[in-house]
Amino acid sequence: MNFILRWLADVVARIVRTLDAPLCIALLALMAISLMVQFSAGNGSLRPVLAQGARFAIGAAAMWGLSRLPAMRLRGWTPAIYAASLLPLFLVLLIGTGKHGRHWIDLKLFYFQPSELLKLSLPMMVAWYLHREPLPPRVRTVLIAGAMIAVPTGLILLQPDFGTAMLVAVSGVFVLFLAGLQWWWMGAAIAGVAAAAPVAWFWWLKPYQKDRILTFLNPESDPLGTGWNIIQSKIAVGSGSWFGKGWGQGTQSRLDYLPEHTTDFIFAVLSEEFGWVGVVVVLSLYLFVIGRCLWIASEARDTYSRVLAGALGLSMFVYVIVNGGMVSGLLPVVGVPMPLLSYGGTSAVSLLAGLGVVMAVRAHKPMHVR
Repeated sequence: MNFILRWLADVVARIVRTLDAPLCIALLALMAISLMVQFSAGNGSLRPVLAQGARFAIGAAAMWGLSRLPAMRLRGWTPAIYAASLLPLFLVLLIGTGKHGRHWIDLKLFYFQPSELLKLSLPMMVAWYLHREPLPPRVRTVLIAGAMIAVPTGLILLQPDFGTAMLVAVSGVFVLFLAGLQWWWMGAAIAGVAAAAPVAWFWWLKPYQKDRILTFLNPESDPLGTGWNIIQSKIAVGSGSWFGKGWGQGTQSRLDYLPEHTTDFIFAVLSEEFGWVGVVVVLSLYLFVIGRCLWIASEARDTYSRVLAGALGLSMFVYVIVNGGMVSGLLPVVGVPMPLLSYGGTSAVSLLAGLGVVMAVRAHKPMHVR
């Protein structure tokens, strides 16, 4: 019996040896909280819980599989992965579906959002390019990397999906930043965006996107129309107080005052039911995951692994800030999900897959810098 137990323990150890235990514990905690809140937001229905649990299982399998691949092997496959992830972006423009455009491809069993793939493949591609170039990046290097970022970002904007396009672009910019991009580049980019804002407002933004910005500035101007979502979200967040109303006792979601309460506004449900204490716990878990990714990046011995792991960690930070700011009225509503908390398959799988790449960096350190 002891021999069998030792054998089983050895098998399990070999299976999970590439997984980072601290990261896994924090991720399991976030996924458990997500399923709890989904059960409550779904009025006690097990259907969204089981569906989300199945997506978490797929994402965890992808995370485990990618963690077993050495980062150097992933680096060799990166151009092919990047090219393959661009193809569905063209396809979704032809056969995609969505409320305000073409964002998803209906695969009958589930809806697939191609733009989510770029949250991983784009930083991989920029990191692949930079590892071959002298650092900090020179003008030519920045321009070529910028083109790699601009192509998928432009395709996503054509859907149109401004929120996801912004996050995809930021993931690539973070790679450049971690590679030593000089600050004047950042200042020039910000100035360029500011200069282009009036043109975008009159010639590019759709009416519903303009409504989101105007609603952010003054939600009370149309409290029963465009301002409804953010007003109800702020009520949910504020009514949670310190300790919340209790699990399953939130009124904003259960009485259908709060829109999209299982997806974009799930953080408002958490705030209402678990209060400030629950919010602090969840934000602390996010902070730990992000910090762990940055620590793994700092320990990496080659440029590709270092800037990729760091960019994936910082990208998650942006997701949390944007969604949290959105539901609390500090930022415009842009349809960005809260990582691992919001209901959705493609985003959860892509995020867990990205963390699998981070774990691969930790588990397969090269002996020499290349």
